[in-house]
Amino acid sequence: MGIFSNIFSKIMNVAHAATNTDNKPSTNSPSTSQPSSPAQNQAQTQAAPQTQQQAASAPQQHVDVEAILKNLASKAGTKFNYQTSIVDLLKLLNMDSSLDSRRKLADELHYSGDKNNTEAMNIWLIKQVYGKLSENGGKVPDNWKA
Repeated sequence: MGIFSNIFSKIMNVAHAATNTDNKPSTNSPSTSQPSSPAQNQAQTQAAPQTQQQAASAPQQHVDVEAILKNLASKAGTKFNYQTSIVDLLKLLNMDSSLDSRRKLADELHYSGDKNNTEAMNIWLIKQVYGKLSENGGKVPDNWKA
């Protein structure tokens, strides 16, 4: 899994957890009131990876990235400038924010500039990350995107 995929997953997992706080059983869970036959168990086992793969490839719709990050930041106890700093965004998501990690992210997102000019690269990265989140169903303020 790439660095952007990890960013995307972390934000979407927070969104998913926030929307499933009603403690109702998931519709994807097998029912405990009726026993499953071995054939049903095998069918569920075979279908599960395909369903997970479809869910992973389908864009999440209307996930308020700004609200999610604001909530994470309020719980962090440290001030983060995640709106304009790729380093702070990665730290907020408990990810590696090292220069090496950011260079790998730049490679993933096809950065064509000088990776030794970290200021320019970082500015480009944060805008690209928010743009990609927006393209994949995240609601992101326009001024955060490229």
